[in-house]
Amino acid sequence: MSRWPAVKLGHVLEPAQRPEVVDAAREYRLLGVRLESCGPFLREIKTGAETSAKTLFRVRAGDFIYSRLFAWRGAFGVIPPQLDGCYVSNEFPIFVSREGGVDPEYLNYWFRLPAILERIAADCTGSTPLTRNRYKEHFFLELEMPLLPIEEQRRVVEKLNRLADMAHRGEQQMASTGLSMRALVPARLNELASTWSRRGTLADVLTGKPKNGWSARCDGDPAGVAVLALGAVTGFDYRAREHKRTSLPTDPGANYWLRPGDLLMTRSNTPELVGHAAIYDGTPAPCIYPDLVMRLPVDISKALPRFVWYWLQSPIARKHVRTASKGTSPTMAKIGQGTVMAMPFPAGIALEAQERFVAELDRLTGVSGRAANVARRRNEEMAGLLSATLAELMGPA
Repeated sequence: MSRWPAVKLGHVLEPAQRPEVVDAAREYRLLGVRLESCGPFLREIKTGAETSAKTLFRVRAGDFIYSRLFAWRGAFGVIPPQLDGCYVSNEFPIFVSREGGVDPEYLNYWFRLPAILERIAADCTGSTPLTRNRYKEHFFLELEMPLLPIEEQRRVVEKLNRLADMAHRGEQQMASTGLSMRALVPARLNELASTWSRRGTLADVLTGKPKNGWSARCDGDPAGVAVLALGAVTGFDYRAREHKRTSLPTDPGANYWLRPGDLLMTRSNTPELVGHAAIYDGTPAPCIYPDLVMRLPVDISKALPRFVWYWLQSPIARKHVRTASKGTSPTMAKIGQGTVMAMPFPAGIALEAQERFVAELDRLTGVSGRAANVARRRNEEMAGLLSATLAELMGPA
């Protein structure tokens, strides 16, 4: 039982309808809503001719909006002053508080409660457990929340804002620590590269051309075959959880099957992320790699895959990727087989020297990992305090 009287959202909020017919010659600032209550953001600017919408809806500062498609992932938020006058499609219902009803920021925090998100997820369940329906407004307006007097709501928001700010500073510290420590590896790579008298290309230590995988249509069948997502390779760390599953027929003899130790590289991504690489650790298995990823066939008689993986992170290799990447969009870049094979690579480094080099960089990354873990634990403690305070102030008694 709540310590405060429960009211339906429909009693304290009302829909805000500000439709405008799209003008083909006019530019529109279009918004999206981030997941996990991270709020609205400017997604893109388009002319009316570039959007398929016939009608768009103008938002004002202080509006409360959500995404019908991703409400179950916490896509709720309040329009900040800097986004006043922007537009959303009809997939983003807009609400305003009835006079003296609810503070939008208080409401935004309430939508972070796990129990509320579980209720929303249940209301969004589709015809099968693997599908999701849009979160309809009648579900939203029927939700009941504990309602404090408006001044008390604002005091709660102030307290939660202070805690959220502390958590945000913790995230920044964690990111700063991780970035500064990770800089040790490229710096050492640069030092070592300056001592190598001969330069070759990556093609010198490959047995053939890099090969793309297969982007099978994934339907989430639990019994299906695992297909890596681009995120499994992005960041120069292998992430086994970044995969989907497909129930499509597969060919046992195809070249898209992964083997433990395979070196993978993204061939398409944003300019900052294209060319990232990781080594498949054997999980999940069996596993397929996608078309936007290349497998680099390293000749193990000439190079250690882990040595090559470290080299791909070097400033020399990253500069080569940035310079040679192409794309029709400024936000996406691509590299091909030729770019990868022409990458500058140290020639004539004995396997024993490569092993020593890898061991040294492993020690550096170990130091980096430990420092990042300390910052991560501190950040998790602060995030936990915010969650506990949120539940205490806004949840059941």
